[in-house]
Amino acid sequence: QVQLVESGGGLVQAGGSLRLSCAVSGRTSSANVMGWFRQAPGKEREFLATINWSGGSTYSADSVKGRFTISTDNAKNTVYLQMNSLKPEDTAVYYCGAGRYYSDSLEGYGMNYWGKGTLVTVSS
Repeated sequence: QVQLVESGGGLVQAGGSLRLSCAVSGRTSSANVMGWFRQAPGKEREFLATINWSGGSTYSADSVKGRFTISTDNAKNTVYLQMNSLKPEDTAVYYCGAGRYYSDSLEGYGMNYWGKGTLVTVSS
């Protein structure tokens, strides 16, 4: 089993920046791939970015490329999402996920573990 705890959410003005953190504990061998996702009010969960612990390979959604960056601190078992140039439409609950692989077609994106989420609110 894997436990994920997100932090770093809050209120930020449009154009500002925010860094989210995801602390990973438990059987980290079952969390080869980490991902960030978000869900806005009335909308379905949206994929943002994934990263591998082993090689650091990343894959990001086109909608956030150039603004959002996923990274890891392997020594601290922590995953980050750096968000720049934030827009009001970025307002959502942001979730950290973990699994053995990522899938764009599978429901849940191949993630087997999820955090409880952290709320990001961007004011105009």
